Amino acid sequence: MSRALALAALLLVCASAAAQMRSIPGDAKRAEIRHVQDMIVDLGGARVRLAPGALIYDAENRMIVPTAIPEGALARYLLNAQGQVRRVWLLSPAEAAQGRRNWN
Repeated sequence: MSRALALAALLLVCASAAAQMRSIPGDAKRAEIRHVQDMIVDLGGARVRLAPGALIYDAENRMIVPTAIPEGALARYLLNAQGQVRRVWLLSPAEAAQGRRNWN
């Protein structure tokens, strides 16, 4: 029984550690984002189409659908060669506050 409890505790610690690991590329641009309709988002006032297979991560690094983007969320994003959004990372308050001057 104690082995099962120890294993469960270890799994919980590992799961929370994995959820905290998040790597946002340095070349990802920063903007306020909101969902407009279907596969269209507004990035800092410009309407942009989401690329096929685009991934959107919330502040806890979970994948979400475009309609789940909170109104006025701050994000960092990458575009594909066609100018479509291919990756979005919604920023936590701590991420939004840190390194602001180094982001585009």
